[in-house]
Amino acid sequence: MNTFKKLSAPRSLGSTLLSIVIIVFIAYILEDVVVPFLFAALLSFLLVPITQYLENHRIPRVIAILISIVLIIAIIGGVMYAAYTQVIKLQDLFPQIEKRFNEWISALASLLSNFDIDKQQLIAEGQKHISDAVKSGSQFLGATIGGTSNFLMSIALLPLYIFLMLMYRDFLKTFVFKWLKDTSKHKIVTTINKVKSVVRGYITGLVLVILIIGTLNSTALYFIGIDHALFFGFFAAFLAIIPYIGVALGSALPILVALITQDSYLAAVMVAASFAVIQFLEGNFITPYVVGNQVSINALIAITALLLFGKLWGIGGMILALPMTAILKVIFDANPRTEAWGFLLGDAENEDVKHVTKYFRFKEFFETVKKRI
Repeated sequence: MNTFKKLSAPRSLGSTLLSIVIIVFIAYILEDVVVPFLFAALLSFLLVPITQYLENHRIPRVIAILISIVLIIAIIGGVMYAAYTQVIKLQDLFPQIEKRFNEWISALASLLSNFDIDKQQLIAEGQKHISDAVKSGSQFLGATIGGTSNFLMSIALLPLYIFLMLMYRDFLKTFVFKWLKDTSKHKIVTTINKVKSVVRGYITGLVLVILIIGTLNSTALYFIGIDHALFFGFFAAFLAIIPYIGVALGSALPILVALITQDSYLAAVMVAASFAVIQFLEGNFITPYVVGNQVSINALIAITALLLFGKLWGIGGMILALPMTAILKVIFDANPRTEAWGFLLGDAENEDVKHVTKYFRFKEFFETVKKRI
């Protein structure tokens, strides 16, 4: 018997690896279908309490689902429209960019004039490249807006997916019971409830983090005197969806704008310093206690998942990386055979942060705010 187990283990491992490769390949090929479907599943988990509340007040399920979908579309549409109007206004910065780069080239030409370099030719060549760069920037901005529109068109079926998932949620639960008939219904229901809790806690916590970080960023940029402070502040906050590197990437743009639009380099230094402080607060205090223990994924797994999902599905994959990994952790924890993998994905509680923050009662404050959202 032991010999048989030794011989069958490599076959089992090989079958598992082959299954993973096939699943990843199919997910890559069917990106346009899979990614909207997963986003719809996450939003459906978020909308279930709303539809249940409406149904409990004797509103038919179809009407309750339609009201929930219209509500979420209105919120997302409002945010997208506000972002669109701000992006359009960024075109006003291109003349300032061209002017500042011309000044830098003139200063560089004066500095290099002592090295027997034709100053006028250097300025002419520099201005030519700057004009080309500004034109390319305008074209890129237009392409970005067009690309965003194409992306929105590719997920046009999202409301339909959400509607059907909410409509047939009882049917899908019955399917899971039949599929896992050897598992107790209590355990299945407990696992499903944990998945719902993870998804809702992550999404609501993430929205609250974006609001807090965006407000802090915008306030700092406003007092420093950076144009379009609201856009740059919330753009950096939105990139917080991408863990660990999102805030750093979001801070690069306002620093560059400060260098271009301000007469002193002090403004860029102040932007960098303020964003560094906000990033420290976000990483050590705000996110851990707003999102809480709902997504308890260790840093190594989070970064790995971020890179893998990003390579697989691009920006959509990077957004899905953490919630999907957290859902996998819940599923792994529920099965004794995969419990070790769930442990590998998890994160030990940071006692140092817990010791410091207990004096500031951050957790109680954020939990109160989350319950009122």
